[in-house]
Amino acid sequence: MYRIGELASIANVSKRTIDYYTRLGLLKPQRTGANYRIYDENAVNELQFIEECKKMHLPLKAIRAKLECRRNGILNAHALIQQLNLFSEQLKQLNTELKDITPNLEKLPEAQKETLRNQLSGDSLALVQSLSSILNREVVWH
Repeated sequence: MYRIGELASIANVSKRTIDYYTRLGLLKPQRTGANYRIYDENAVNELQFIEECKKMHLPLKAIRAKLECRRNGILNAHALIQQLNLFSEQLKQLNTELKDITPNLEKLPEAQKETLRNQLSGDSLALVQSLSSILNREVVWH
């Protein structure tokens, strides 16, 4: 069991962040007899999950829904629809960004294209190519 400062240290976030997530109901602490909040090992995992979701720019509402599904081990139709809607919005955003990037990629000299290819991980490159294929855009990487 961890007090807030210990959890913050382990998860490399501020105590304020933990307070905020607790107020929003994203983290659910237990209480001691003296009414101190304590967090179990699962809170560490949930906090890491929240931080990963934030890196993907998921809104807190979506993060809360994902956490509830993880906690309950179920995915009801409403939660699934929310996740699909969120995914659809993310695809639209990626489509817009790809539209902006593609003309610039095509104008690059081969040496710079090669540098970009080398900087992207294999997974990232495959993802860009897959996304462009899904969105019917040709991204020139070869």
